[in-house]
Amino acid sequence: MSIMHKRYLLFILTFLVSSIIYGQRPRGDQGGQRGERPQITVKGVIIDQGTGNPLEFATISLISKRDSSLVGGGLTGLDGAFEVMAQIGPLRAEVEYISFEKLVIEDVPFDRDAIRAGNRVVDMGTIRMSASAELLEEVEIRAEKSETQFSLDKRVFNVGKDLANRGGTAEDILDNVPSVTVDIDGAVSLRGSDGVRILIDGRPSGLAGGDNANGLRSIPANMIEKVEVITNPSARYEAEGMAGILNIVLKKQTGGGFNGSFDLNGGYPATAGVGANINYRKNKVNWFANYGLRYRESPGQGYYNQSQQRGNDLYIQRQISDRNRTGLSNSVRFGIDYFPREKETITGSFRYRNSNEDNLSTLTYNDFLNNTDNRTTTTLRTDDESEDESNLEYSINYNREFSSRKHTLNATLQYRDKKEDELSDFFEEVTFTSGSDIPDVVQRSENAEGEMNLLFQLDFTKPLKGEDHQFELGLRTNLRDIDNDYAVTQLEDGEFMNLAGLSNNFEYDEDVYALYGIYGKNFGKVGMQAGLRAESSHVVTSLLQTNEVNDRNYFGIFPSMHVNFELAETNAIQISYSRRIRRPRFWDLNPFFTFSDSRNTFSGNPNLDPEYTDSYEIGNIKYFESGTISGSFFYRRTTDVIQRILQFNPDGTTNRQPENLAKRDDYGLELTFQYSGLDWWRIDGNANFFRSITNGQNVDDGLQADTYTWFARMTNRFTFWDGADLQLRLNYRAPRNTTQGKRNSVTSIDVGLSKDLSKDITMTFSVRDLLNSRKRRGETIGDGFFREDEFQWRARSVNVAFNYRINQKKKRSRGGERGEFEGGEGEF
Repeated sequence: MSIMHKRYLLFILTFLVSSIIYGQRPRGDQGGQRGERPQITVKGVIIDQGTGNPLEFATISLISKRDSSLVGGGLTGLDGAFEVMAQIGPLRAEVEYISFEKLVIEDVPFDRDAIRAGNRVVDMGTIRMSASAELLEEVEIRAEKSETQFSLDKRVFNVGKDLANRGGTAEDILDNVPSVTVDIDGAVSLRGSDGVRILIDGRPSGLAGGDNANGLRSIPANMIEKVEVITNPSARYEAEGMAGILNIVLKKQTGGGFNGSFDLNGGYPATAGVGANINYRKNKVNWFANYGLRYRESPGQGYYNQSQQRGNDLYIQRQISDRNRTGLSNSVRFGIDYFPREKETITGSFRYRNSNEDNLSTLTYNDFLNNTDNRTTTTLRTDDESEDESNLEYSINYNREFSSRKHTLNATLQYRDKKEDELSDFFEEVTFTSGSDIPDVVQRSENAEGEMNLLFQLDFTKPLKGEDHQFELGLRTNLRDIDNDYAVTQLEDGEFMNLAGLSNNFEYDEDVYALYGIYGKNFGKVGMQAGLRAESSHVVTSLLQTNEVNDRNYFGIFPSMHVNFELAETNAIQISYSRRIRRPRFWDLNPFFTFSDSRNTFSGNPNLDPEYTDSYEIGNIKYFESGTISGSFFYRRTTDVIQRILQFNPDGTTNRQPENLAKRDDYGLELTFQYSGLDWWRIDGNANFFRSITNGQNVDDGLQADTYTWFARMTNRFTFWDGADLQLRLNYRAPRNTTQGKRNSVTSIDVGLSKDLSKDITMTFSVRDLLNSRKRRGETIGDGFFREDEFQWRARSVNVAFNYRINQKKKRSRGGERGEFEGGEGEF
């Protein structure tokens, strides 16, 4: 699809959203016609009838009794007082406050004689509101929602309950989600496998970044409500992501009136952030907004020791790296829900993310011949990089519920526009032990990338006779275009000249069309769901300078099957199967090198094929009065495995390039439990044990691996000292063999302490990586080649966060346990 067509569709989308917003103006707003009539001021004070405390930010609305139009409204202050302007006439007042009964005052009293005499102030005095009877009823029986909730097809990680992540980012949150790991470079894996599909609110999003890891560091934790882990998705979901799907759900509050929260945090290494989540709902319109501003410094360091046999000589390299990444990012999300009638919702939303980063890295090489006493050269290379990135996203969603909650229609139109500009200045200085000298090298790389993405999705669900069985139908179209201009120059005789073979323009066009159907039926205590999804992909990559075009078409059928056996009310088993695909990403196909480290480069492979996975799983969940335990056995067979292979060059340099390996078999057992039987202590844990067998002999006879490994996570949470919470989390990843060596184990501890300073303010103190041990360590082995390395992206961090809530009252809970927030989306 051409750029002109996509911009035209964007214009239509913007027009539709604007029309919805404009159409919700109160009938009293007619270009000032009503405003010309005489007005009065209505004032008063709103308090809690039970406690006598003022209710701050309560909503007061004045309604004309002539035509039921809204003619005035506002919010109370911290003292519960309000002053609202309205036209003179018979008025009805409506007062709303979260978790309180709505109060309607049919007649606003005013003295006509006093108004004629010039006194246009009506004092309604003290207005008393009563707590909701429904809320009071559930106060005695409803306990605190668990940090992790279980269902047979997915697990839900409630972010607000994780103290260690407050003040952090989406990357920090994912690294503490059960079954999920994030390595030191930000790559996300699920049950030990990469190729995870990350969604935002159930849809692809520029907020997550095109390669999953990129962009996650720019999403503040305060914007995230929960993360859904879907290990074996049904045909309802797009087939992309062979390991499964992670769905990041952003906060959008729905309580009546005005409510929200504000966050402030800071820490060391230098980090600071502010955030806001606000919501205003009145009648048929709900407005919501999220904002996050964040500054972060990420110092990192590492080293590697490398030896390579060339003929009769042994060449030894020792590299020391020192890096510091600093970034300022803004994330904003704004939208409205419009309810034209009961069970019908139209949502328009806008998202924007901007980040500016300055990254400085220093690499020091010491080269030796035959032994470390014989140093030949020392090389110093610096890379001063600036990176500017912006993401725009527009979406409109229509949802209609018909005869029941199972009979629905949902349609989504989304447009995303991303731009990224990178500029790196390189300086390289070489010193010879022998005293000889060569000129210093000054180089520069410039990279400009633009991406446009258009998505349309339609889903329809309908129950059949008796509602014990139903079917679903859906279709999806995703059009994606990426342009990448990359140039490398070197300073020669005072002028920067292009380096041959390192500059080019690369274009990537991907069109994916999908259609799916699902049928489900219950047979007593047995539930069955079968689905079939068809996806057609057309991918074209072009190197413009060399006029190389790679045109590929993929068509796949992706079945899914889920069978549930309800053994008892508190015990169930599920058997599931799904087929998945992982298409080569943009950077997998782009053949050009990264140039930050001239000795160790990365490049893509335009000849990559997609990889396919058949996934089988059997799981059991058992609920107890005070806890839950679940277990799953899983098996995955993957063909044409996409894996980056380290290539060793005769001159001692290396390059990592993705290749299609023949196959990989993964066998695993996952155990998850949580216990909350004591008022003062909760514990939950997750462990994955798996075997992975990789066969890459189609590329090289030595590319094989058979590894047994595991990783585990355990969290303890203690409540003490007048409602304070202490959280301790232990993370462990066992060693793992790879096709070219092994990765060593990683152990880390996170600590969080939370205390309510008042009914509306919470302070959280957290330390991530308490022992400063979260480092990537490993070995790489090849023919006559050996390397051991260690790297740490970010050292131990300390953070303090404050959360201020507006119109979000905590529920009291049984046995003194701390409850959820009513009117919002939980803690931040």
